[in-house]
Amino acid sequence: MTTAVSRREILLGTAIICLLLAGPISAMGQDQYPDRLIKIIVPDPAGSPQDTLARIVADKLQSKWGKPVIVENRSGASTNIGAEAVAKAEPDGYTLIVAPPVTFSVSQHLFSNLRHDPAAFVPITVIATTPNILVVRPGLPAGSLQELIALAKSQPGKLTYASPGRGSLLHLAAEMLKAHAGIDMVHVPYRGGGFINDMLGGRIDVAFAPLTSASQWLESGQLRALAVGSATRSELLSNVPALAETIPGFTSTAWFAMAAPSKTSPQIAEKLSSAIRAALREPDALAKLQNLKATPILNSPSEAAAFFREESERWRKVIVSAGIKPD
Repeated sequence: MTTAVSRREILLGTAIICLLLAGPISAMGQDQYPDRLIKIIVPDPAGSPQDTLARIVADKLQSKWGKPVIVENRSGASTNIGAEAVAKAEPDGYTLIVAPPVTFSVSQHLFSNLRHDPAAFVPITVIATTPNILVVRPGLPAGSLQELIALAKSQPGKLTYASPGRGSLLHLAAEMLKAHAGIDMVHVPYRGGGFINDMLGGRIDVAFAPLTSASQWLESGQLRALAVGSATRSELLSNVPALAETIPGFTSTAWFAMAAPSKTSPQIAEKLSSAIRAALREPDALAKLQNLKATPILNSPSEAAAFFREESERWRKVIVSAGIKPD
């Protein structure tokens, strides 16, 4: 009897000691972060805006911490391949993701068979944003948003609008415009950004396009910008009105954020966020963002989380009301 009690006491004592040690050991690991290679996964091809931003962040973190920071591209399935890889990684701050809105605020409303929960990512920071621009083909008799709406209402179902695929952010922006303006246009989905060439050739009437890719065509006059999707006018196109000036509350921007797997500690999230916010406010980093036509946001993890939720609800409403299904 005495021996049995002693064994139980030993086991109980061992368990208590383990529990007491777990907290300090975990905290010590967080204090030492990072002490090895960090991998940033970009769920899109090399050369995309998010890929470029991820590499700017990687260079800055590597210089600051003296540890290797690499970028790995895992594209496909509307960013879900790369997103799933990060979602299933250890929540230790050594596997991160830099991605566009679809990854964090659209996929969960569009796809019914995801093997990860996009809402479970731990936000680090929204790095930067660039407005989506409402553009029209050369020769379309509409010199303003109001004139485009009037033209579409006079020819219901006649105007065409393009996007890089069903469920893409640019498709959702156009559907939101149709709903708010009460107009009917025909969607022509493409795979990727090839629709710009068809617009230049006069075969597509209207599209939303990221400023990063449309700027060269706007500067040459081959496309005309009617409005920007940012909440207010963009400093990069100060002479172009915001859509919200005609349709209050209308917002559609391309933004790029960093996040970590679910259950990543708040301490690691804040350490990453603080380092990125400081590094990307340095003059050389700001110059690189300007070259991308991107405006830095660089918010805290809690601010980024609130932003993710706001964007998620915005696009959920559009997807549900328009009955959008992926390709």
